[in-house]
Amino acid sequence: MRGTVQGVGFRPFVHRTATRLGLDGTVRNVNGHVVIVAAGAPLSLYRLVTALHTQAPPSATVGSVEVGRTPDDPPPGTGFTIGPSAAGPRQSGVREIPPDAATCDACIKELFDPGNRRFRHPFINCTDCGPRATVIESLPYDRAGTTMGSHGLCTACTREYDDPSDRRHHAEPLACPHCGPRLIWYSLRDESALQAAEGLLSVGGILALKGIGGYQLVCDAARPGTVDELRRRKHRPHKPLAVMVPDLAAARRLAHVSRAAARELTAPDRPVVLLPARAGSPVPATAVHPDTGHIGIFLPTTGLHHLLLRDLTRPLVVTSGNVSGEPLAIDDVDAHERLAGIADGFLTHDRGIRSRYDDSVVQVVGGTRMTLRRARGLAPAPLPLPHPATTPLIAVGAQSKHTFTLADDRQAVLGPHTGDLHDADALEAFERAYADLTRLTGVTPRTVAHDLHPRYLSTQWAMRFPAQYRMPVQHHHAHIAACAAEHRLSGPFLGVAYDGLGLGDDGTLWGGEVLLADYTHFRRVGRFATAPLPGGESAVRHPDRMALGYLYGAEPLGAPMPPPEAIAPFTDRFDARTHATLRTMVRRGVSSPRASSAGRLFDAAAALLGVCDEVSYEGQAAVTLEAAAGRRSAPALPWRLVRVDGLWVYDPMPTLTALCAPAGPRDTARLAAAFHTTVAEVTAALVEKAVEAGAPRTVCLGGGCFANRRLVTDVRRLLQARDVEVYVGGAVPPGDGGISYGQAAIAAALLPKGT
Repeated sequence: MRGTVQGVGFRPFVHRTATRLGLDGTVRNVNGHVVIVAAGAPLSLYRLVTALHTQAPPSATVGSVEVGRTPDDPPPGTGFTIGPSAAGPRQSGVREIPPDAATCDACIKELFDPGNRRFRHPFINCTDCGPRATVIESLPYDRAGTTMGSHGLCTACTREYDDPSDRRHHAEPLACPHCGPRLIWYSLRDESALQAAEGLLSVGGILALKGIGGYQLVCDAARPGTVDELRRRKHRPHKPLAVMVPDLAAARRLAHVSRAAARELTAPDRPVVLLPARAGSPVPATAVHPDTGHIGIFLPTTGLHHLLLRDLTRPLVVTSGNVSGEPLAIDDVDAHERLAGIADGFLTHDRGIRSRYDDSVVQVVGGTRMTLRRARGLAPAPLPLPHPATTPLIAVGAQSKHTFTLADDRQAVLGPHTGDLHDADALEAFERAYADLTRLTGVTPRTVAHDLHPRYLSTQWAMRFPAQYRMPVQHHHAHIAACAAEHRLSGPFLGVAYDGLGLGDDGTLWGGEVLLADYTHFRRVGRFATAPLPGGESAVRHPDRMALGYLYGAEPLGAPMPPPEAIAPFTDRFDARTHATLRTMVRRGVSSPRASSAGRLFDAAAALLGVCDEVSYEGQAAVTLEAAAGRRSAPALPWRLVRVDGLWVYDPMPTLTALCAPAGPRDTARLAAAFHTTVAEVTAALVEKAVEAGAPRTVCLGGGCFANRRLVTDVRRLLQARDVEVYVGGAVPPGDGGISYGQAAIAAALLPKGT
């Protein structure tokens, strides 16, 4: 059997089922798979195979079941047993690693039962829940191959571990108060350590907490002064912070929770779910999620989180244990060094963290999940490939929201989110994750797929491979392929790729693209107009400069520029010297690379409307603009398409002119809503032009702009009204976190077959 069948209680499930059916034989782990040898009545064997598909444990994923005859049947009447794990021969494909699972309901009940021997044990788990990917050191998945190998089992735990009928049979991270792990607060241990940490939080302190996949920074979410201090120390002035609450009832006091959102909040992976914030919430919006209108909420993922929330009876900010821009801390010594300037105290434990996994982030769009960050609970579960990789490969992703993907045969493993790959520390974190995942999955890459941009650290790392084993993949083609591969489309398809910036195959910067593509080729059929980025990267950090780039240097496509008096209210916000310098840079093309970027157009619109002039995190201007629109509906602003060099091009100058000089009193919410409507209508028109020219009526949406709920909803509605099938990422992030998966799908399709 292949699939996620180790570390999820699969062998006990097979044992119980086979015993009930009166079969003889064994089940054991072999080299990342499960091998079952069974003998008995034909009908019973048939029922066993059926049960493997239909009754598997909740955390298991059955990929394939290969059935055949063995030369020697088990002797009749010997019963069914669980055999020892074995290494076995290396097989093609990916050995699947089970993701971590949040504490299950049965364990939560025991955690708060005074009569249970695991009452208030922070590390409670069973075969249905607890750490997996974060503690596994080697396969086959046995206790000795995890960071729990150094913790011996007490008599009671040994009895549970050895009993096939017990819920904790072969639960490798098995723990109890007698055999550990133990909480540590300096010289205090266990319950005393927990009480000390809770005392710190109750008086407004900031806690460094050793979580399941890395350190977390925790504070009282209802204390704006404490949250502001956390932001100052963490160097995170505006980016929203996640809030952990004990249950759905508490979540509903902070946010509007739909039925679909409730499913996501209570899913076994327990992601952070972005939800519409509720007015009058005890959590201050200006401190926790300024200018977004949405709050990230998640439920407890471990027994320790459950205890903190039950004891303190207040929502907690729970965010990554790092200084913004640095990798998540997982090592105790490193955490104390790097977080000493942020945390007022450290609550740790003596269970090691083998692999770094931040919290996953999702949102609900159209009643379904859209993953924005694929990490704890989701990674490293495998994903399908539409074309088999005939040679093991790695796709190294882009620069922002970095992930990498390993692929072999028809499976790909999208590694966990590692942050922005911009310095030596981030590169080291990627290399450690790469070493761990290649060892565990058994994939030794011979081919590398990488972005076209030569300055990305991921591209530079790929240069270590010989030239004949390197496959450059265009950024936006990878975005589209990621969406298509997730939905198992065969191609060809139209792709709409909207993001900040990516290097095009013509050497210019792209970001507002319509592509006719399959997994091996693409052709640009539409785009946004280009505009200069005054100061290059500086324009990305300063949307007001991006707006000047459009106003003084947008690609001339026939629409008149707004008159000086219309833009004066905006340009007057600059001091005269800065304004003159930027205008000169744009008009002379000095340090002002041009880009056809949808993301930068959103930045310009946000600045013109006065909702965001400077950003401290990627996408802030677009997030603020979406929040400014709220739930308002508004007709589109003026726009036009023109034909340039065989492409349909969106000329945004009529749109921007309308933002500069609105008729009547300025209504920011209406204009923000109208801008979203405009981009959606433009997108539908660009797709319609491509379809009229013979393109398929299948459209994949990709790129970070499609994390915008309003945009993706409006685009999907308009295209579906035109009888177009529309796909967007669900399990794979639409932004740069999904780039590596798209690169892997393209590289696999390009590899020679039959080798």
